[in-house]
Amino acid sequence: MSWNPILDPQVPIGDQVDAIETVIVPRARDLGGFEVRRALPSAKRQMVGPFIFFDQMGPAEFLTGEGIDVRPHPHIGLGTVTYLMKGRLHHRDSLGTDQWIEPGAVNWMLAGQGITHSERTDGEVRRAPHALFGLQTWLALPERREEEAAAFAHLGREDLPELQGEGKEVRLILGNAWGERVGLDMPSEVFYADARLAPGAAIPLPDDHEDRGVYVLDGEVASGGQNFEAGRMLVFRPGDRVSVRAGAQGARIMLLGGATMEGPRFIWWNFVASSREKIEAAKEAWRAGDWQHGRFRLPPGDDAEFIPAPDR
Repeated sequence: MSWNPILDPQVPIGDQVDAIETVIVPRARDLGGFEVRRALPSAKRQMVGPFIFFDQMGPAEFLTGEGIDVRPHPHIGLGTVTYLMKGRLHHRDSLGTDQWIEPGAVNWMLAGQGITHSERTDGEVRRAPHALFGLQTWLALPERREEEAAAFAHLGREDLPELQGEGKEVRLILGNAWGERVGLDMPSEVFYADARLAPGAAIPLPDDHEDRGVYVLDGEVASGGQNFEAGRMLVFRPGDRVSVRAGAQGARIMLLGGATMEGPRFIWWNFVASSREKIEAAKEAWRAGDWQHGRFRLPPGDDAEFIPAPDR
């Protein structure tokens, strides 16, 4: 049986309670004119399904010559999803991947036992003013798949299922929901979708997933008799049939969730693992800096610098 602190037989469900288990207000951090809002992990929830990090990047406007420079850094024990609404990001990793990501496409990077990557807005992008707005999420891996080899996949927006009707435009980004499935092998059951709702339009959450949440990107939504503005994550109780309805100006929301992990996860810097020992081993490997023979490599074409491990 999977681990979920909300699945308690003494907790009433259905009409006896509000379907919303918790509301998360993301923590904002200014990275020098570029704001990141982090909804997960939070004091209220470490994960929603396998989603263990959920960051909103921007929206931000950059002048000519400015941009994002995230130097090469390592990951273990997770998969990352980069999804943009505006702008372009240049991804390079230690597998040799050299891939630009653009709005509506998906970069899926499986870290497994270890990968290094960088993210930049470089080249032609910096030769003119440009915008950046997107989401980066991390999915924890089931313990049985934490030691797998790293992998990378890119899907263009034309490769992702889209559903339309009754004032809804929905793009499925990962996993399966509403009878559709994205053509990527996932380590566990998951769903992740981008939905635009016309004023007053309602969308049901998939009821075949254990854990479910909604992040309000733009506009306002109502659920359970309450209204929620942009920059809020709603996490719903398992088992309830739930829908959210857009306010008078419409809304854009991200829907996410899936199967919960078999236990909580340890997090240190960019590492996620089911045990402290795995975290410590990855720390030592990165600090050793043996890029030729060690556990981690630097991305080809972006190997002149890297982010050192924190002191703590």
